[in-house]
Amino acid sequence: MQYDFAIVGAGFAGSVLAERLASQAGKTVLLIDKRPHIGGNAYDCLNEAGILIHQYGPHIFHTNSPDVFAYLSQFTEWRPYEHRVLASVDGKLLPIPINLDTVNNLYGYTFTSEELAEYFKTVGESVDEIRTSEDVVVSQVGRDLYEKFFRGYTRKQWGVDPSELDKMVTSRIPTRTNQDDRYFTDEFQYMPLHGYTKMFEKMVDHPNIHQMLDTDFNQVKDQLSFTELIYTGPVDEYFDFCYGKLPYRSLRFDHQTLDVNDYQPVSVVNYPNDHAYTRITEYKKLTGQEHPKTSLTFEYPQDEGDPYYPVPRPENAALYRQYKQLADEQEGVHFVGRLGTYRYYNMDQVVAQALTLYKKLVGAESLQEVAKSE
Repeated sequence: MQYDFAIVGAGFAGSVLAERLASQAGKTVLLIDKRPHIGGNAYDCLNEAGILIHQYGPHIFHTNSPDVFAYLSQFTEWRPYEHRVLASVDGKLLPIPINLDTVNNLYGYTFTSEELAEYFKTVGESVDEIRTSEDVVVSQVGRDLYEKFFRGYTRKQWGVDPSELDKMVTSRIPTRTNQDDRYFTDEFQYMPLHGYTKMFEKMVDHPNIHQMLDTDFNQVKDQLSFTELIYTGPVDEYFDFCYGKLPYRSLRFDHQTLDVNDYQPVSVVNYPNDHAYTRITEYKKLTGQEHPKTSLTFEYPQDEGDPYYPVPRPENAALYRQYKQLADEQEGVHFVGRLGTYRYYNMDQVVAQALTLYKKLVGAESLQEVAKSE
């Protein structure tokens, strides 16, 4: 069969584009994924105990974009959820991002918000130019809090010291002088009521969309017939690593089900210093599911395995620019998503990027127009 579009990757970028092209533009779409399921890294499923888990680690939806939220709301109901994270530091569980309670409980102080702001001024180190992730943190909260909360976690997560990482990694994490312990402050903070996979299933349930799962595109591409290609996989892989491999960090997940109802006070606890894992996730606190048992995931960052996080370093950005030049020269091939554009995007940013590409493909006037069904 001749398809209008072949889309490689059935995560957020690929599924959003498949849905828009099929339902709104009337295009025929072949949606291909290496894995035996749709949803990409946001895939969730019931484990052997019947607990809904995120197979590839916790995915928390948050956005400030009314258009992105309205678009996804066509495919799911929502459960209000504000994400809160604790960090295990010096034998205590303390709020992260760092806030007033973090500092007071760690050091035994009784600062007010105003006093904490002054304290940060006294301990913050003067940095001429903020370039690295270390610069961001030590300039804001000083060396001790940096060592206790950030350095060890970053080393585990990225495999390099924060002094070698772009500033954007730790710039994503704010520092607060009040008691706000929410990890995100976006306007829209929700979890899909019945899970991400159910949302994806509704998204790609269209007669114009044909799914080809558990399939390596590289092994079947010569057998397929399509007019245009949308590629959400690693951009360096598409070009057979002709300039060398782009560095990614991967993850290993240790899923465990315990015969207890409750394990930790919040859904995610970070371990910046102790243990080889970076965090433990307890899924019932994300999903709101009631179950007599509980399920946890221990995350172990590693170099080998499926690519999850582009590593933000100057030399990697320079290597990507070489691949981007090749990508821009391709006729009828569009690169999108975290891997296709080597960017550390959140889920909502990937959705917005996909809707923007759809707008370009069909010549729509606005993102708001793109996000709505006819």
